[in-house]
Amino acid sequence: MVGGEETKMTKVFAWRWVPALACAGLLVSGCSVKPTNAKLEQGLNLYFAGHEECLFPQGMRFPYEVTPGPAAKAEEEKFDAMHSVGLLNELKDLSMHVERYSLTPLGERVAPRFCYGHKEVTSVDAFTPPAKDGNVLETTVTYHAAMRDVPMWVKTDAMTKAFPEMAQDIAGPREGQIVMGTAGVGWRVR
Repeated sequence: MVGGEETKMTKVFAWRWVPALACAGLLVSGCSVKPTNAKLEQGLNLYFAGHEECLFPQGMRFPYEVTPGPAAKAEEEKFDAMHSVGLLNELKDLSMHVERYSLTPLGERVAPRFCYGHKEVTSVDAFTPPAKDGNVLETTVTYHAAMRDVPMWVKTDAMTKAFPEMAQDIAGPREGQIVMGTAGVGWRVR
């Protein structure tokens, strides 16, 4: 009986190692970790789908007040552009020398960050040879990406003039560079 239990235990123990040995074999052969443009593009698009580009990445609190004057000119231009596309209401209080901005119903739907779409990769242009960082292989990827799901309020002259970075983002594919890594289960942004 002891011999039968020992054989049974040996079989159970051996089967526990099969998945680990299979994974190790894949890592040694390199077939699952070798970067390709398609694998890197898939990982980038997965990342970008969950990371929108926004006018105010940290968010804004409303109502918001601006004291008019030369120092606040750029800030006023941004909020006036947002007012012109229906995101904000504007109230000028001349007695207090302040301009107060509050959200419209449209503004409430997109506040507090005012996101204007997400990137989608149009091409993976290059990547560095993978290098080990701990137990993760890393590569630096150079790519081009265009903005997708851009709302109509973004595509106005007032908004593109007031937010030049956003205007560049939506103009067409832009080059970018990002570090990606894998532990053998697909390339992901680090």
